[in-house]
Amino acid sequence: MKTKKIAVVTGGAGFIGSHMVDLLIKKNFHVNVIDNLSGGRLENLKHHFKNKNFNFEKIDICKLKSNHKFFKSCKYVFHFAGIGDIVPSIEKPIEYLDANIMGTAKVLEASKKASVKKFVYSASSSCYGMAKTPTTEKDAINPLYPYAMSKYLGEKICFHWNKLYKLPVNSIRIFNAYGPRVKTTGVYGAVFGVFFKQKLEKKPFTIVGNGNQKRDFIFVTDVVDAFFKASQTKVSGEVFNLGTGKPSSINSLVKILGGEKIYLPERPGEPNITCANPKKIKKILKWKPKVKFENGVKIMLKDIQKWKTAPLWTVSSIKKATKSWFSYMKNINTNG
Repeated sequence: MKTKKIAVVTGGAGFIGSHMVDLLIKKNFHVNVIDNLSGGRLENLKHHFKNKNFNFEKIDICKLKSNHKFFKSCKYVFHFAGIGDIVPSIEKPIEYLDANIMGTAKVLEASKKASVKKFVYSASSSCYGMAKTPTTEKDAINPLYPYAMSKYLGEKICFHWNKLYKLPVNSIRIFNAYGPRVKTTGVYGAVFGVFFKQKLEKKPFTIVGNGNQKRDFIFVTDVVDAFFKASQTKVSGEVFNLGTGKPSSINSLVKILGGEKIYLPERPGEPNITCANPKKIKKILKWKPKVKFENGVKIMLKDIQKWKTAPLWTVSSIKKATKSWFSYMKNINTNG
């Protein structure tokens, strides 16, 4: 009987991580999931609980031992664990540095000890700051807040392990991922969580700026498909930008959702457009997006009731939640 390939997914109870678990299980992998459940939810994984090829353990990656049992005979590691909110990173930068840098180092050490075939790091396009578009992997790095800096430094550590210890690493800089299981609770953040709750409550959509700003939205199943391809390629030591290259405006999202609008002041340090140049990932990994933006939003709307318990963001609560953003970002040099 052929032995199943073993993969570890850190942050596997989270938004993207749980979809990575789904794909690996579908591809007949044995999947070990690590998550401290600070942002992830067991509900995202409950459909795997009775699967003998699935294991879960609640672990803080900052406390991960290099000889943890989950890494024994493991061949692939998909590292999604970390903290991913922007405004809180301005208020609590050390927590972000600890989780996204030192936590990553702990996972790298366990991966090195296990002699994994490929380590795929979940990086962020926020490392580019106010980048020119379409953004290539060779464009200037200019992180503007601690979350962006911590994710970029985590990537640098991955490539240090690649260079010094010959650990096969690839990094994927995700642009604007969306889809089912995107976070519904916690701090003010992702536009979908904000808008879906407002739609359920029949409240106006709170649009930052004039709504013409565009984001390179990429559906979560397309994201995890890219991560899987990055794990199976013979290529290592590479960075890939992950986006569709076809950004959509916030106003176009509101048009699909339908409803009244309120416009809020533009936030300093936010780009008018994010747009990946996906030529490299398409060429090397033979990847391409399959889900169009409009179709992805419609898929999410089928599950809109899952946002019933999400916080309802209003003009006043958003102003309070983003106070630190305006305080620290208003005078920042966005040109590096």
